[in-house]
Amino acid sequence: MAGKQPLNIVKMKKMKQDGVPISMLTAYDYPSARLAEEADIDMILVGDSLGNVVLGYDSTIPVTLDDMVYHTRSVARGAEHTFIVADMPFMTYHGSVDESLKGVRRLMQEGHAHAVKLEGGAEIADTVRRIVQAGVPVLGHIGLTPQSVNQIGGYRVQGKDQADAERLMRDAKALEEAGAFAVVLELVTEESAAEITQALSIPTIGIGAGRYCDGQVLVYHDILKYASPYREKRFVKTYADIGTAVREGIAQYVREVKERAFPAEEHIFTTAQKTAAAGPVYGSGKEKVPGS
Repeated sequence: MAGKQPLNIVKMKKMKQDGVPISMLTAYDYPSARLAEEADIDMILVGDSLGNVVLGYDSTIPVTLDDMVYHTRSVARGAEHTFIVADMPFMTYHGSVDESLKGVRRLMQEGHAHAVKLEGGAEIADTVRRIVQAGVPVLGHIGLTPQSVNQIGGYRVQGKDQADAERLMRDAKALEEAGAFAVVLELVTEESAAEITQALSIPTIGIGAGRYCDGQVLVYHDILKYASPYREKRFVKTYADIGTAVREGIAQYVREVKERAFPAEEHIFTTAQKTAAAGPVYGSGKEKVPGS
């Protein structure tokens, strides 16, 4: 959006201090990023959830660094004035620091991200610290961490007992101390998320973590019901049902082709038409006809 001033990590911390909620949405390609920016979203996350909603996998684990670079670059072209965070995919930041930094470099230089997101708490704090020291903003992610779903026993709400709540608090503080500019809390009890939010000086971004986080993030395809079949989620609110609209639009197109109702007279060209009278071929008329 022309004239829009993108957020930065200093402004986000000020938003927390002032009690101004931060809006965040996932996007995975040029048109979805452009639409999100036009809707004045604060931040875009190029999540490895693209494995589920774009690439057709049943988890985020098969998503590669090449996948993330490709989709982040597409999003960056569509949202030139929005702060963009890219996920580090499965097992790209658990080996040597040098290998982790190579992945970060690719997301920043080739993908044009402004920051990276890593899943995990205290166990990855040293890696977070080294990435931050290299000059790259890091968004933490604790609670339900989809890349570890096989280890934690499925998609389960976190922080339901005192011991688990204390673990989450330790992880959040470890990420803050390591230099993370914010922390995503996914599928965390509202009570635990509220305590973490109050304890940290950096923003918390909730997804299924209740009402008291400093911001919220949801998946593009969830808020728009852009899937088939769509699986309802308790923590998601549907703002538009474009999945049904897309299906119905395509079905109508198929019917009209079968019935020879499309193309109609207004969609065709004849030798008798004069170019000036025929009207634009594409959009504003400034575009070239393919092959011309």
